[in-house]
Amino acid sequence: MNRNEALNLIKMNLKKDSMVKHVLAVEAIMEALADYFNEDKDLWGLTGLLHDIDYEVVKGDMAKHGLIAESILHSKVNDSIIRAIKSHNYMNTNVMPESKMEKALISADAISGLIIACALVMPSKKLSEVKVDTIAKKFKDKDFARGSDRSRILMCESIGLNKERFFEIALKALQKIHKELDL
Repeated sequence: MNRNEALNLIKMNLKKDSMVKHVLAVEAIMEALADYFNEDKDLWGLTGLLHDIDYEVVKGDMAKHGLIAESILHSKVNDSIIRAIKSHNYMNTNVMPESKMEKALISADAISGLIIACALVMPSKKLSEVKVDTIAKKFKDKDFARGSDRSRILMCESIGLNKERFFEIALKALQKIHKELDL
């Protein structure tokens, strides 16, 4: 599956603009991480783009999140993508993250929300105003962007990235696609 096919599949399954923007954000971060680690950028990017393809379909039933994605994507993508998607919801799928890509997806998914929340509290509501220091400060504030699980963000450390470097990589990735994110 190429990116255009994946994007079409995303738009068939995700109707909320905020969800489409979320998967685009995670895709960008995953591509940046693939560059950093000298991994397959297309594979990592598709993983980020497709990771929540079933989010609206499961309608809040997190026990099915990732499993429905597997049925949607079966025989359309590399098995490592499906495994990563299932492992990003390991609490419900019992598919424990093992590979660098799987752990990166979990971190990218969580940091995307924190960085976007940082942009939204800026006077201009633009990613260009967000700095790594801002992210680090808001990361420490547990009441800020509560949905961005700090332990999931810190999974970056298990793949050899300290959180400050991870913040920098993720922020630059999102700043590159600021127009698509309307930020």
